[in-house]
Amino acid sequence: MTLVITGNPGVGKHTTAELLLKEDFGQKYQLIDINKLAIEKGFAEKVEDGLEVDTTRLKHVIKELILEKSVIVGHLAPYVLDEKNIDLVIVLRKNPYELTEIYKKRGYQDSKIKQNAGSEILGIIANDSISSFGKNKTFEIDTTNKTPEEVVEVVNKLIKNQKGGETVDWLTLIEEKNEFNRFFDY
Repeated sequence: MTLVITGNPGVGKHTTAELLLKEDFGQKYQLIDINKLAIEKGFAEKVEDGLEVDTTRLKHVIKELILEKSVIVGHLAPYVLDEKNIDLVIVLRKNPYELTEIYKKRGYQDSKIKQNAGSEILGIIANDSISSFGKNKTFEIDTTNKTPEEVVEVVNKLIKNQKGGETVDWLTLIEEKNEFNRFFDY
């Protein structure tokens, strides 16, 4: 199986992948971190508010990798991976109010906080994952009130059953609180 764990920064992708490999997949699977691969290959350039990645070049390099028995982690997954090589995609989601606090602790600039939290609210990575890998392979998990162990438990159920997942809708939450201007410039 080739498993992808994706989502916006701060949702728990790496923690989930590492715990999953440690507890369940053991030494049978390799971990591929898309951002680390981009840096190693020289396809990432440090910019003011993070990394700028040449996804076209990265996609070509990833095509050459043997992805069988891999857990692939990164928010760029929908843009650099080919659907035919992927068995299951887990999109981790988190309440944008909590994500904002995580981003502040990480020292993100206000513009980057808005960009990433806005992306989470709109479900950009979830939508792009469905577009890239298909609805039958793509599952969402709300990590907001779950421990990493609970997230791994849900992932294992999804691997076993290939059905389930959650429907995550932050847009309704933001609409109810009437706080669009907190997350979007318009």
